[in-house]
Amino acid sequence: MQWIKQLGLPVLGVLLLGACNNDNHNAEQTPAPVEMSAVKIIHAVSDAPDVKIEASGGLQINGLPFGHSTAKLSVPAGALSVAVDAILPGNTTARVIGPATLSLQATQTYAVLAVGLAANSSIEALVVNAPATAVATGNARVQVVHAAASAPAVDIHITTPDAALSSATVTATLAFKQFSAALTVPAADYRVRITLPGQPATVVFDSGTIPLASGADVTVAALNNRFAGPSPVSLLVVDGNGNTSDLKDRNSTADVRVVHAVSDAPAVDVLLNGNKAIAGLPFADSTAYANLTPGAYNVKVAAAADNSVVVIDADLTLTAGSFYTVLATGSLTENTITPLVLADVPRRIATAAQIRLVHGSTLAGNVDIYVTANSDISGATPAFSNVPFKAETGYVSLTPGSYVISVTPAGSKNAAIGPLRLELAGNKIYTAVARDGENRLAPLGLIVLDDFNE
Repeated sequence: MQWIKQLGLPVLGVLLLGACNNDNHNAEQTPAPVEMSAVKIIHAVSDAPDVKIEASGGLQINGLPFGHSTAKLSVPAGALSVAVDAILPGNTTARVIGPATLSLQATQTYAVLAVGLAANSSIEALVVNAPATAVATGNARVQVVHAAASAPAVDIHITTPDAALSSATVTATLAFKQFSAALTVPAADYRVRITLPGQPATVVFDSGTIPLASGADVTVAALNNRFAGPSPVSLLVVDGNGNTSDLKDRNSTADVRVVHAVSDAPAVDVLLNGNKAIAGLPFADSTAYANLTPGAYNVKVAAAADNSVVVIDADLTLTAGSFYTVLATGSLTENTITPLVLADVPRRIATAAQIRLVHGSTLAGNVDIYVTANSDISGATPAFSNVPFKAETGYVSLTPGSYVISVTPAGSKNAAIGPLRLELAGNKIYTAVARDGENRLAPLGLIVLDDFNE
């Protein structure tokens, strides 16, 4: 990975003083080879920010996100000291693990997972070991780890795709922080299903058909689910080199909410593939997330009083596991209504307040956005400059606390919105959409979403 910086390992030499045939002289002896072990470090704490990792031997990893792994690291067998720091807003850090001393053997390969929850300070290192031997041609090796802190004990079934589940198909029963043996199986198509213990009919995760290629050597970690859908977990697959991929539940949905941000338009209906999905949504209001089947949709936004008056007619493809906010923006009288589709990331981080600002006002022009400690912005620099209509800031992590938000015309210190004092808490997400006043009149205002509405 681009964050990994390994320093050269010292080559140890031993100089012996010996004698031969009563003639004393220095003799150089070939040093014993240094035994090596392989380690991957995996971020499995669902409510933690990116982390920084330091280990003995000069190893440093900066900015490892949740659901990712380092590359395979080759380190000397024996004692390895590892420390993990959470990266906080402002690029400060807080120690969450260690330094912890791990004992590594040359005959084993290791996955070290940071597990637990930041919210209750339960983060710790989980060391998972497997044989360092190569996987024979025609076979694959799989090891399953329960790393989902919010999930109960479960039965893991790794079967052929069409197998019926029963007590006989249980590969392993795992509680949080437990892991299976490294299982060698023929390379083929498989299916991973997770059920409640002793209840094979109660499937809480279903991978569908997945191929295991010849020579594959994977660690499969169950994590708290960060994707849309009913399952409490998703699976993170980490190969022998540290490459990662996500396995989502086959019943994952595409979750969509709609925001009416057209100030001179009446209440609207939203039609999906010709069927009314939302009725009578008024200006400055929003819906909850709807759980939709992934795929292609035709979306029409029409006047609630007369569905033949269509102001938006767009085709969208919704991806499994994704979250979306669809805003109706623009002006009815100026015939400029268009959809603005935002990709949402609703994973909350215990150590940060995450705020996202969206420019949805047709009247404001480009704006500057200030995030300050008080209402005086006379000497302040904008947090975001010259933001155009229909742009967004993305999620910005702030230290929990009190802030003042001011929105001004670009280059001006005269607030068009605000100053607004906000109390922002950790483990929360806040989204605000700048909007016109009703019927495109002043004053401008905000449509607030997510944890603003608690």
